[in-house]
Parts: sequence; structure tokens; C-alpha cells
Amino acid sequence: MDTPLTPDTARALQRLLRTEIGPGLSERELDAVERRFGFRFAADHRVFLSAGLPRGSSRWPDWRDGDPEVLAERLARPVEGVLFDVEYNGFWYPRWAARPAGTDAAVRVARSELEGVPQLVPVYGHRYLPGVGGAEGHPVLSVVQTDIILYGNDLADYVRHEFGGRASDLEGRVTVDFWSYFVEE
Repeated sequence: MDTPLTPDTARALQRLLRTEIGPGLSERELDAVERRFGFRFAADHRVFLSAGLPRGSSRWPDWRDGDPEVLAERLARPVEGVLFDVEYNGFWYPRWAARPAGTDAAVRVARSELEGVPQLVPVYGHRYLPGVGGAEGHPVLSVVQTDIILYGNDLADYVRHEFGGRASDLEGRVTVDFWSYFVEE
């Protein structure tokens, strides 16, 4: 992203969405979501959600009125997907210590390692932004277990790509070390 996302730009992007847009979240509501679920929205994600809250489809997280258990499950899904692949598909992140011999031990070590990784925050369906507060311009990742691909170079690029049918002309890049491993490999 060359320039920070503004409320006007966010509203223009939201016109590309094929869903109802409700009133945006207030700063107080955004802060409450972050406290409740233990993450921070990236700066451009905050602007996007404060400009309007996409709703009308279960693929959009309803940060205002959504079931807290459903939201928590969506937030946990990326880590649970990695753990699934550790347990059933032999995945092991090369920067972790050597993989323990037993599967249960490997899952325990992986779970512990993943506690220090920035959480991914659902944007739409299985598209996620890193929950790195105060920063903007993070890529949107498509996440299904350890099948993780870059789906937009930032939130605006993602919306144009997913909902506007425009291919990105930006060079792909990643900003969060652990999650970048999957995109770069």
C-alpha cells in the first residue's frame, strides 16, 4: 500500500462487495473486540471496519453482533490447521527445534511455538490479515491448514482482487515471519 487507507477509500472498496454494509465499528467497539479476543487489528483493517461493517453473509466476521464462540473458532482456525498438519501430515517448521519422535509431543511443542506467532484475523471466509496492531499494508493470506497463499498485497489490493476481479500489479511480499514461510516456500 503506497498510501494509508482512508475512510473514503474504504467505503469505495466496500461498494465492490456483494453484501450489505452496516454502520462501521466505533473505536470503542474495535478496542473491545481486541480486548475480548486478545489480538490487535492492523491499522488498515481498523479503518475498513470503521468505515462500514460488511454483513449479510456468514463469510464476513460479525465483530459487533456475532456469536463469540464462532468468532473465537475462526480466530483459532489457522493455528488449528497448522497443528492438524503437524499431527497428520508430518509438517514441521524448520526454525523450530528438532521434531520430537512422538506425534503427541510434536503437537505440544508446535502449540507452544505457535503461541508466539502473531494471530491471523479473519477478513472474509478463509482470508486473513495478520493481527499486528498499529501497522498497515500487511498482505491478506488465504489459509487452509498449511496451504497458505498470498491473496492480496494489502487489504485494498485484496478487495480489488477478490471482489473487483482485478489482478494485482504489485509484487507479492510478506510481513510476518512465521506465516511468510508458507508463501515463500
